Amino acid sequence: MKKLTKSVLAAAALATALGGIASPAFAQRDPAYASARAAGQVGERMDGYLGIVVAETPALRRIVNDINIKRRAVYSERAKATNATIEEYALTAGCQAILATAVGEKYQAPDGSWQTRTSAAPLRDPRCP
Repeated sequence: MKKLTKSVLAAAALATALGGIASPAFAQRDPAYASARAAGQVGERMDGYLGIVVAETPALRRIVNDINIKRRAVYSERAKATNATIEEYALTAGCQAILATAVGEKYQAPDGSWQTRTSAAPLRDPRCP
């Protein structure tokens, strides 16, 4: 990975760690999201967005779309502030979100499969800072 990209990702990781990602605030406001997350219906994707793990329903699609739209807005602002692309910032946020999953929650592994978080460290993309 180029030195500049690593620097950008490191800065984005720091900004994400200091500012958090969008989902914790939304989880507190939306009991449907918290319930879907706890039930393993949704999970953190490697690209920084929320994904549907089970068969899609209109209700799950609405929850995921709403959160992902809000996340993209946050990523856009923070990417601009750190001179990163939205994709670079979102990847870093995804790395942090997967790392922050609780035992029993779902996350996407580097091979694209959905995994359930155990007490062990989650499988993360090798590009994660």
